[in-house]
Amino acid sequence: MEKNLADFLASFNAAVELAQQHRAASSTRPRLRDALSAYLGLPAQDVPIVVEAIPFHRFADVDIAMEQIAAEDPGNTLIGLGGGQQRQHLGLSDIVQEEGYGYIPVGQPDFVNIAVGPDSSREAVGLGIRLFRHDGVPVAVLQRNGDPQTGSPDVQLAVMAAERPAAAAVLAAVQEHLRVHSILRGQVISLGFDPYGPGGAGVNFLTRPSLPREKVILPDGVLERVRSHVLGIAGHRGRLQAAGQHLKRGVLLYGPPGTGKTHTVRHLLSESPGTTAVLLTGASLGAISQAASLARAMAPSLVVLEDIDLVAEDRNMGHGPQPLLFQVLDALDGLDADADIAFVMTTNRVDVLEPALAQRPGRVDLAVEIPLPDAGDRVRLMELYAPAGVFSAAALAAVAEQSDGATASFARELVRRAILAAAEAGEDPGDVHLLAAAEDLSGQREAMTRSLLGGADPTAGFTANGDAGDGRGAPAPGIAWL
Repeated sequence: MEKNLADFLASFNAAVELAQQHRAASSTRPRLRDALSAYLGLPAQDVPIVVEAIPFHRFADVDIAMEQIAAEDPGNTLIGLGGGQQRQHLGLSDIVQEEGYGYIPVGQPDFVNIAVGPDSSREAVGLGIRLFRHDGVPVAVLQRNGDPQTGSPDVQLAVMAAERPAAAAVLAAVQEHLRVHSILRGQVISLGFDPYGPGGAGVNFLTRPSLPREKVILPDGVLERVRSHVLGIAGHRGRLQAAGQHLKRGVLLYGPPGTGKTHTVRHLLSESPGTTAVLLTGASLGAISQAASLARAMAPSLVVLEDIDLVAEDRNMGHGPQPLLFQVLDALDGLDADADIAFVMTTNRVDVLEPALAQRPGRVDLAVEIPLPDAGDRVRLMELYAPAGVFSAAALAAVAEQSDGATASFARELVRRAILAAAEAGEDPGDVHLLAAAEDLSGQREAMTRSLLGGADPTAGFTANGDAGDGRGAPAPGIAWL
């Protein structure tokens, strides 16, 4: 049996070798290894290779850097790899050694279209080899973008040169270019490697919001405290550094859902043009290490961690340590004191936050409650969301009094429903539509909607005279609003 197996394997290997020889003989394209050997002046399999991985969010920057560095040699050229799907799994060493892979011809480079701004894109080299002279020395650089099939989202550069220092010099030039130039600087982005998403390279570019101060309805002094800590400190950068004080800061915005935490963040982004902002939420919180590294390189920066309780829940809550929590703590602690970086975190559940995050100065320097709006703010919210002059002051005040404990989200939905009801009736919106929308949202059949939006307790309703109560004109006990 062993002899039969050995004979079979020998025959199989011989058949594979014959097939590879036939393919090499019948191909009209030059062998890639031969092309590299001819350009470098040495057998490619004997040339040293220096490899470097660069974070996925710098893919566009790497492509621009390589293009400009290669362009310094007027005779530069770009070639690709022939062959089938196997080439996606080959490193440059595998390619030049050809051990177990057989004939690999010169082919066309692969290109991918990647975003470089909210409304702009770039055609980048996804898999290709640049041949050029750097400081007079011939070099070959394999450039590969992240690929889910290879298991790595990072960009890979592999440099071949007759002398290793020449290869290292190319990578040093790339790093210097990345240090000085970046399409990410001053942008608003979110991170999270998704090769099938619109960002491709794990970067989604967002349009910077335009949200002036008058459109943020919060209790007096709340927004000013947040603005002073996030934006004001940067204005005193020089004096703080001269006094040996750190610039990095952490702000925690907490409060019930729908009260305006995200709205406040949008205002901060609006008021910080030129600042690089990195937004992480949900699953993308796993990219906190990359976000901190990027923020450090692009300072002044703003890192927003929404729903931080998803990864920073108290370890005593029964779920044990959370790996992402330690990444968040490391990111907050690992920044230099002179790094002009603000971390803004939001949570609906401040009570479950890990004390190591919430109670240590230098991680969270300022915790600000974003509370439910009072009656006056509820009027201002409805005025903000409604067309000017559509509803009377009396109607707005009445609805505001009736909706004690409602959130900003509830006020916005209330106005939307009033406008929609008027449109369906073919009428101009007015007080009757606003009052009807308020009554409609208070009904039992809207209990779930009202709860999600931040409305009244499902057992509470509007009485015939429009008062919130128990149906007899008295306030309902224990009314709970989200």
